[in-house]
This record gives sequence, structure tokens and C-alpha cells, in this order.
Amino acid sequence: MSRDGPPVHHGRDDSEPTGGRSRRAAMRARLAIAKREIASLRSEKTIVLALLIQLFVASFSSFLVVGLVSLYDPGSVEGYTLQMAVGGNASDEVIEVVGNDDSIEVVQYESAAEAREGFQNRRVDAMLVATHAGNGTVAVQATVPDENLRTTVIIVQVRETLQAMEENLRQEYRTSLDREVLDVPPKQGSSPYFGFTYTVLVPLLMFLPVFISGSIAVDSLTEESQRGTLELLRVAPVTLGDIVDAKLLATATLAPVQAALWLGLLWFNGTGISNPLVLVGLVGALAVLVVSVGIGIALAAADRRQAQFLYSTGVLGAITVAGLLPEHPANTVARLAIGSPGEWTWAFVVVYACLGVLAYLGTRLGVQFMDPEGL
Repeated sequence: MSRDGPPVHHGRDDSEPTGGRSRRAAMRARLAIAKREIASLRSEKTIVLALLIQLFVASFSSFLVVGLVSLYDPGSVEGYTLQMAVGGNASDEVIEVVGNDDSIEVVQYESAAEAREGFQNRRVDAMLVATHAGNGTVAVQATVPDENLRTTVIIVQVRETLQAMEENLRQEYRTSLDREVLDVPPKQGSSPYFGFTYTVLVPLLMFLPVFISGSIAVDSLTEESQRGTLELLRVAPVTLGDIVDAKLLATATLAPVQAALWLGLLWFNGTGISNPLVLVGLVGALAVLVVSVGIGIALAAADRRQAQFLYSTGVLGAITVAGLLPEHPANTVARLAIGSPGEWTWAFVVVYACLGVLAYLGTRLGVQFMDPEGL
């Protein structure tokens, strides 16, 4: 009888399932491709420039909002004096309203024709012709210049003048009515800076990374196909599905990372943000949705220009369709950031997350039916 014991095996345990080793190898390959994808973004000047612009906007939001709010709500800008021509047989009604307004300089004309002549010769910025109608009312015809840099401000001031004039006439004629007129509660409007920050700036910083990530995915996959590097990747022990997963991981991760950074910078600048984790998660879900669609477009149209055109058209179409929803995605982001989400808000957050998962599964299913040699 031999005294030798059982054979001793050195090195790797071959009893480990082959499937487990292959899955880990595929995961390492995906991570390697994802790292390569992120590293290659440093050479994309357009992408780097877009990131720097977003960084600048988020870092100096408290300064930029002061200037940009003048475009969002021109009525908040003080110091502009409007020269307004007033004519017609009811011009006194208009002058009574704007006489004490320092931002409006009234130029009264004897007739409506003279007021129009002054406006056409650019001696005044706007024209109001007020005439007494036969039924005891006052008809006012307002004329402003064609679109230019001052038109928006002029329209705001003319609208405020007409509203004030209407209120004066209501108070003047209220004694002749058979029924008592109820006073309308004063309008309590929010600060234009508050409205601009949460309805424009925050949604802009949340959605831009999503669209940029989708564009990066389209460019990356089409360039790989055109340059022949996609074929080199398939020589490695990875499938086309692994390549798609790696590129989706690299590009879709950029959006929520950027969103978290932008929200942090807004908070640092004094802008309070509610539900930051939900906002980052929402951006991540939308990024998976948009990037999955972009990858599908890139696989279907290998030409870069054609793929980018289809992607851009699809994004614009999606934005248009989103306007028909009960709550626009920008409103969802704004309500989450303000801290006043409603039932529709949470419902759409779940819907966007489900759409992201479905888009990814649909892309992976489509990849299985594609011939890699045809790319």
C-alpha cells in the first residue's frame, strides 16, 4: 500500500465555475472600455468647452442671474425711460395714469395723426391713441416698434400702463353700477430672481448634461465604426453587447455626476435646493433613456452626420411632445428643487425611471439581433 497522500494541487482552483470567471472577465473588459471612453473625452474640445460653460454658469449663478433676469422679466429692470406719444380725444385718461410714473415721459399730440407721425419719425418709443367709444368705454390702440433689443421692455411698460388705466376707469365708473364691485385682492408676485433660478437655471443645468451625454454616445459609437476601432474591440474577448454596456456606463454616468456638481455649486452660492438626491436620480434615469436611444440610433445609422441629425431631431421632437404632458419635465425639476412636489411630480419621476430601464433593455435586445460584421 502506498503511503503517498492525496495529490496536492498548486495554483488556481479549477473547480471554480467557468461561467463565474467569464462574467468577471466580461465585467473587467467593460470597465476597461468605459475608462478608455472617459479618458478620450479630454481630447474632445467641444465637450470640454460645454462642460466649462456649465461650470461657469453654476459657479457664478448668483452674478449671472442678475443680468439674465432682465431678459426673463424685463419689468424688473429699473432706470429705462420710455418716451410715449399720447393722442386722441381720450388722451387725458392715459396721462392721468402715467403722469406720476418716472419711467415714462409723455409726449402729448393734438391728434392721432400727429402722434403716428412722431412715432414713424422715431421721436418717441411707443404710441397710445385713446378715443371715447360710443358705448361709454375708452378704446386704446397701442403701437410699439418691431422686434429689437428694447421692444420687450416697451411692451412690459405699455401693458402696465393699460392695466393701470383699466383699474382707474373701473374705480371711476363703479358708482354708476347697480351692483357693488368687489375689490380684487392685490397681486402677490414672487421675486423674478426666484422664478428665474428655479424655473430656468436649475432645469437648464439638469437637462444639458443629459443631452450632451447622448450626443457623446452617438459620436463615440459612430467614430469607432468609421475608424475601424470597433472591429478591433470585437477582436478582444468582448461582445457587441459588452461594448454597448461599457459606452452606456461611461456616458450615462457623466450626467448625474455633473448634476450633483452643479447642485453643489448652486448651494455654495446660496441657492437652496430641495430633494437633491431625487434630482440626481432623475437626471441619471433620463441619461440612461437618452443615451440608450442615442446608441440605438448610432447602431442603425453608422454615418456620424446622419446619426447626429437623427439624434438632434429626436431630442427636439421629444421636447415638443413633453409640452403636451400634464407636467413638463422642466416643471418637475423646478418643483423638486423648490420643495413642493405634487402627485404628478412623483408619478413622472417613476415614469422616467421606468422609461430609462425599458430603453436600455430595448437597446440590449436590439443588439442581440444585429450582425456585428455589418457595422
